[in-house]
Amino acid sequence: MPAIVQIAVPAPLPQLFDYLLPSGWQSDTIPPGTRVLVPFGRRQLVGFVIKPSSGKRLPPARLRHIVRILDEQPLLAQPDLQLLQWVADYYHHPLGEVVAGAFPALLRRARSAEETTQSYSLSPSARALGPDAFKRAQRQHRFVALLQAQGGEITNAQLEALDWDYRPVLRALLGKGWLEIREIAAKHPLFNPAPAETLLQQAGPVLNTEQAAAVDAVTAGLGDFQVFLLEGITGSGKTEVYLRLIHTLLAQGRQVLVLLPEIALTPQLEARFRERFSVPIGVFHSGLSDTERLRVWLAAQRGSLPILLGTRSAVLIPMPKLGLILIDEEHDASFKQQEGLRLHARDVAIKRASLSKIPVLLGSATPSLETCHNVARNRYQRLRLSQRAGNALPPLLRLLDLRNQPLEAGVSAALQSAVANTLEQGEQALLFLNRRGFAPVLICHACGWVSCCPRCDANSVVYARDNKLRCHHCGADQALPRQCPSCASDDLRTLGQGTERVEQALRGMFPCLYPGVGIARVDRDSTRRKGELERILDDAHSGRARLLLGTQMLAKGHHFPNVTLVGLLDVDGGLFSVDFRAGERLAQLIVQVAGRAGRGDKAGSVLLQTYHPQHPQLQTLLKEGYQGFVREALRKRQTAGLPPFTYQAMLRSDATVRELPQAFLTQLADWIQTQSTAIQVLGPAPAPRERIAGRYRWQLLLQTGNRAALHRLLNKLIDYAAGLPTVGKLRWSLDVDPVDMS
Repeated sequence: MPAIVQIAVPAPLPQLFDYLLPSGWQSDTIPPGTRVLVPFGRRQLVGFVIKPSSGKRLPPARLRHIVRILDEQPLLAQPDLQLLQWVADYYHHPLGEVVAGAFPALLRRARSAEETTQSYSLSPSARALGPDAFKRAQRQHRFVALLQAQGGEITNAQLEALDWDYRPVLRALLGKGWLEIREIAAKHPLFNPAPAETLLQQAGPVLNTEQAAAVDAVTAGLGDFQVFLLEGITGSGKTEVYLRLIHTLLAQGRQVLVLLPEIALTPQLEARFRERFSVPIGVFHSGLSDTERLRVWLAAQRGSLPILLGTRSAVLIPMPKLGLILIDEEHDASFKQQEGLRLHARDVAIKRASLSKIPVLLGSATPSLETCHNVARNRYQRLRLSQRAGNALPPLLRLLDLRNQPLEAGVSAALQSAVANTLEQGEQALLFLNRRGFAPVLICHACGWVSCCPRCDANSVVYARDNKLRCHHCGADQALPRQCPSCASDDLRTLGQGTERVEQALRGMFPCLYPGVGIARVDRDSTRRKGELERILDDAHSGRARLLLGTQMLAKGHHFPNVTLVGLLDVDGGLFSVDFRAGERLAQLIVQVAGRAGRGDKAGSVLLQTYHPQHPQLQTLLKEGYQGFVREALRKRQTAGLPPFTYQAMLRSDATVRELPQAFLTQLADWIQTQSTAIQVLGPAPAPRERIAGRYRWQLLLQTGNRAALHRLLNKLIDYAAGLPTVGKLRWSLDVDPVDMS
């Protein structure tokens, strides 16, 4: 009988596909996890071998052959495939797309996984010139001498390690035809156990009692699965605990995966790691090129990269010697993917640790309610850091009542005075506003026209510097009008403020009074260019920028020892949201932003501007701290029957015709009610912003106290939905454990 294997193909189809192996191959000689090139319809796709097939589904005569086997050795081991199968099952996503998502983009194409590099040697014509030919050009002479010292050949990796700019010399020698280029296999030595002292660039500080207890607890759990919550107040030294644990793992020759919620946190943490350790450290996130991601992925997969820092996509990277997973800022909603495969990196990491029988450490000053609930149920072990590192003290929080107070670009007189006092003392201040652009809306004072996006149910944001109106939902740009499109009046006014407007106002308030005071604005607009975030953070750390302004990119993880004042310009947005998680996010945001103050030897203070100083949530947070808020929030969630006491799945549908998604989800809702009485069906209803990018969006929420019953229903629902006649006229998606209700 011909050899047949089952292949996962990156297509929106849940099943595996049988393919015939090339002549001479047996199904047991091509291991699971191997990439293959297969015909699929009229295309050729890179698929992934999952297991041998019995060949009973279709007769061999109807099967197609694998075009080419791409890997000599499988790139995914059995534990990797086991994790990916769990992800596909739990999130009800096609296995082929899940497996493809675990690979970098270049390996999702039919290219070799064998990494090559270039080497350079003198060409015959250059050797014929003799050594004296290069003496007049000193840098060329230096390059040739270096090449000869390396045995006549030097690689790209060796050149990158030089402390001088070799590139102009290399280009000149290549241009003259004096160098030959050769492609050679890149070498990736395995990372093995080593004496602990050889792994360090520098020693760390002495741990306090709580830090030492946390390190001892996790160290005792190495080699077995356990979830630890490292709950430390901001500035308590959580990173130092991470570094000590990593050092222990490195001495054992194991790998460590460190997950971060967003790219903005990567440079600072990477710098801390490189200062401490003398081993290779890889970084993996969307800001890198495809080639850079491929290089890091292969190094981790081969076991030659001991430390990997990455955002949520790194959770699926194979690491054969993985010994510990660290998740920094575990509460952050950025760990949840909002498109395609809607996984939650924290939850997948915990499952990965369970399958690999290793511990996972969740770090946060403001752990999620789900994590706090798991601690209360004794599923996770809590480790507390209740004191700030060194001599730093927790900042003092105070509410600023904005009622009947004059504001300049959203900044009250009291906050202006506090900033001025801070700058006079030679210290830094940080102002927080989670709203980009110049102003959230442009309005005509004559007729009331408002700048709305023509494709979305949303206002177009004013960008004064670019002279644009920009939609933050679909990205559409319009020129900033000089006259009202409705009544031709030229009395157009901006309402509200974003970071661009506040920055402009601050430059008028303070640098004129305090010459040399730099202002650094940190948001997605100001850090769009590569390297700009690092430059701005360097200005903040060096003191060149003494007044910092930013969005949530500045809210967590950053250490600015000279920042003694933090001001939150608007905390009211999260108090009246339709999303039941909004209160939790607001509390976390306030605590995290407040934590940037007073992290050095100087005391810090935090000012919260609000029109609702008596709001119960603000009062609870100020009087009882984050733990007091958690107790009250969990009590309310339990009373209301909301997560983490119940389980949810969100069905979303969108189309260019408004009635289609509503009718589609109504059919699903009616069907669900015939299948189970244990599932609460909420909706369908329009999304909070119904129209985005010209498409009408509706959603249907399922909720139950029985997780297993929910997943059994979802398995049947996917098959039922695929058979509905309208399914080809719209888009729909399933989101298990949704965190964003918009």
